[in-house]
Amino acid sequence: MALHASLPRWMFIGTACMLLTACGKTLGGYPNHASTASLVAPSNSARDDKTVYMDLIRQMQQQGAYYASLAHIDAYRQRFGSTPELLRRKADALRATGQLDAARALYRSLLNGDQAAAAWHGLGLVEAQSGHAVAADDALLKATELEPVNAAYLSDLGYARLCDGQTASAKDPLAMAAELDPTNAKVIANLALWAMLTGDSARADAIMQRGELPASSQDDVRRLAMQLASRRTHASTSTTRPTATASSANEAAGGTDVPASMLKRFTTDATAYEARP
Repeated sequence: MALHASLPRWMFIGTACMLLTACGKTLGGYPNHASTASLVAPSNSARDDKTVYMDLIRQMQQQGAYYASLAHIDAYRQRFGSTPELLRRKADALRATGQLDAARALYRSLLNGDQAAAAWHGLGLVEAQSGHAVAADDALLKATELEPVNAAYLSDLGYARLCDGQTASAKDPLAMAAELDPTNAKVIANLALWAMLTGDSARADAIMQRGELPASSQDDVRRLAMQLASRRTHASTSTTRPTATASSANEAAGGTDVPASMLKRFTTDATAYEARP
């Protein structure tokens, strides 16, 4: 909860997601340290090399270097073979770099097994980025059913619903995420966005202040709320309900650089949610 060029981007407020912000860290800018080269060189401990190399790929993706991670994923596969996690990380990288059809197919191949929850989550983000709100909701809901205490999945589900105009049904997953992970800056923005869209600006401000969101991030949330409200007003004159756009989905997913805060998806805490002083 973006989920990236235009403000809603998903999984956030997606601030991606707000999480989206992760992508703001230069693509392909991953440092080419000597230690990186040593990871692909022969070693006496293939098992240790395998673990360290996978950690490197994880770190690249955490820093938003998805293109670089794709190259290293292929190198890892050539040396150590494929694993379900490797395939899922490849799908994540394909999604983050806009290769949605390839990402969708790969996620679908992982819907059974130990990567099922992450695959459903990734598939939900792909569908949201593609503007398929119903499919996105179904997939994200499935991810939360498989991992009911995963705050990130709940936050993305809530944000997707906000983008689709489902303010009332967005409340529970966002509040649950906030209570499950009260120190994660991800849901803070999404929950504040929900409060704004219900017309409770005072609560939204309390949530953001309690969560210590930077002023720039608070401004991003307010702008996004205005955009979504405007879309809903426009939609009310037609019979079309607003849906999560590709950019909003991307935000949530943590993909490009919309306001960094919006892509990274802030998570909130239970205290902030209750807007206590």
